[in-house]
Amino acid sequence: MNDNFQLRRHFFTPFGLILLLAGGVFFAACGGSSDATRDLSTLRIALRSEPPTLDWSLATDNVSFDVLTNLMEGLTQYNSDLEPVPAIAERWEFSDDKRTLTYFLRDDVFWTDGRPVTAHDFEYSWKRLLAPATAAEYAYFLFDVANAYEYNSGQIKDPDRVGVKALSDRVLEVRLKRPVIYFPSITTFMVTFPQREDVIARHGDRWTDPENLVTNGPFQLIEWQHEYKLVLRANENFYEGRAGVDRVVLYIVREATTELTLYETGELDMAELPPVAIPHYRGHSEYRTLPLLRGYYYGFNLEHPPFDDVRVRRALAHAIDRSRIPKILKGGELPTASWIPRGMFGYNPDIGPQFDPPRARQLLASAGFPGGAGFPKINVAYNTDPTNKLIAEFVQDQWQVHLNVTAELDSQEWKVFLNRLKVDTPPVFRLGWGADFPDPDNFMNLFTSTSGNNHLHWNNPRYDALIAQGAAEQDSVERQAIYDEAQEILTVTDTAIISLFGLTQNVLIKPHVRGLELNAMELLYLKHVTLASTPSGHEADEGISHVPLDPN
Repeated sequence: MNDNFQLRRHFFTPFGLILLLAGGVFFAACGGSSDATRDLSTLRIALRSEPPTLDWSLATDNVSFDVLTNLMEGLTQYNSDLEPVPAIAERWEFSDDKRTLTYFLRDDVFWTDGRPVTAHDFEYSWKRLLAPATAAEYAYFLFDVANAYEYNSGQIKDPDRVGVKALSDRVLEVRLKRPVIYFPSITTFMVTFPQREDVIARHGDRWTDPENLVTNGPFQLIEWQHEYKLVLRANENFYEGRAGVDRVVLYIVREATTELTLYETGELDMAELPPVAIPHYRGHSEYRTLPLLRGYYYGFNLEHPPFDDVRVRRALAHAIDRSRIPKILKGGELPTASWIPRGMFGYNPDIGPQFDPPRARQLLASAGFPGGAGFPKINVAYNTDPTNKLIAEFVQDQWQVHLNVTAELDSQEWKVFLNRLKVDTPPVFRLGWGADFPDPDNFMNLFTSTSGNNHLHWNNPRYDALIAQGAAEQDSVERQAIYDEAQEILTVTDTAIISLFGLTQNVLIKPHVRGLELNAMELLYLKHVTLASTPSGHEADEGISHVPLDPN
């Protein structure tokens, strides 16, 4: 999903760090007096942004997903090894030719208004996602379903021809265009969650308001004070049993210094660490770090001159020294010129344009801009966040120093930025991507010509064909070769994007938080979290589980 980077990494100014030190709330004061008397029935977490939407057919960002994944359940869910396991579907079966997948639903799953969840709710949700009128960016997620693309693109008008059908209240049949080995992972994701047709019809655009929203997950949304907080209450009738905490309060906290201060004074149970603070907390029992299946890239609008010239794009890619990024962000980021992240099948660090200033200058000259002469000022757009600003200023400096090219930075609020990507794509823009499921198709399918999340105005028929082939290929050697060729096209041959680095999670978690499992997909599953009296000694580490990345 699109990564609103401000939610995951925050720049912490030295001045802000000095203020915290002076205020006595640095780590020497960790676990202050308010921890000892805190309410152990309520989990409190900060969000860096208002969720753009809680309509899971339209949501594309990780802040919306963090909320929705605790309000809703789908057919499948991930276990601690990030493998799909039963959720609302108690089991599933593939046909012999692997082109039909049948899900068999539990009979004890209910919506918060008491109605049972049925296969018809899934059929309606999937067809709503695909309906052209919905204009869902994630519609492409289901394009492996028979006639899904044709319906979404308007080539066919009858939704009954789409290959998803409720055979009964408890049986959902999915017909695929081709064998798709990872499809049970797709059904863990929010856009495949069931929906109530009657609720949406009754309330229209207001169906996600707390007083109207009907959900089926471990928590229920009971309050949404915009730009302040969201309050979730445990669902007493959740099919897996009641959650371990009564309430979850998600505060909108836009400033990194404020979040860390609230954590240190016991007002939050978890906090994302800003880069400058990481060295001071590293090694403390409440500090957690984990590499993530998330990438950070700069994209081009290939319809905007001079970025319609591949030589210009290649020159800009060769002019960036990615090795300096971890020194700037201080969070253990992994510089990379390839796109599939480390820890995911298909990762190949040898692919991508490496730092080569002489080659960059040669390419720019061959495009008609020797020594940068005559090159227009580059507009670089990013969503407002100090860390994104740090990276933009770094890239700006690299292009100026190595190519004599000037970049103008354009910071925009997250919702405004997302809208501009759709209606007036900037010449150069920053985006991130976090895994929706742990398969390379999720990263590579992002840039196919039919992807609603492809903002590059780029398409390559060979690339599209390779991604389709890779989705069906079961031989690991052949599949690796397919993704190697596709990454070469994306990052080198066409240089449609400049991949910069892979992300790392750096957080503080209070010792009384139990059952919170950190994982490479940064899934925020709260249904198993409990709060206990603050433990002592080594017990502080027992409440947090870690799911490591594959070392490859």
